[in-house]
Amino acid sequence: MVRFRWAGWWLGLMLAGAGSPVAAQVLAPAPKVELDQNDPNPLGAATTIPFKISPELCVRGHQPVVSLRIFNSLVQVVAIPVLADNGQPIDFLRMSCGEHRAYWDGRYLDGKREAGAGVYYYQLTVDGERYTRKMIVTRRLGAQH
Repeated sequence: MVRFRWAGWWLGLMLAGAGSPVAAQVLAPAPKVELDQNDPNPLGAATTIPFKISPELCVRGHQPVVSLRIFNSLVQVVAIPVLADNGQPIDFLRMSCGEHRAYWDGRYLDGKREAGAGVYYYQLTVDGERYTRKMIVTRRLGAQH
């Protein structure tokens, strides 16, 4: 009798499921913002952070407000990356939709000290929506800080 209960349970899960994975992929809406992995990761000195803002966020001339921050493991802001093409800090910046690349030179906000080795998080905020990824900073032994 126990076998029938288990078999019925598994059969119920299979039949009552949400459908095939292919159907789920077709119904899923395209992401409005894509925050990609920084390159290189782990980084030794500097890195670029690619991200995309979907055109659907820019209807009727709207330009989303965008910020990008680097946090340490204590959730303290350690840096604000700049746009790779013009060096403008990505800090409450109105941006056009499309593909963008941010650049971080591996230094703290003061611009004088290099970030120490460890795990860091970068968070992109677009019109109040947050997207976060992790990066690793490595330093060679004997590197100056």
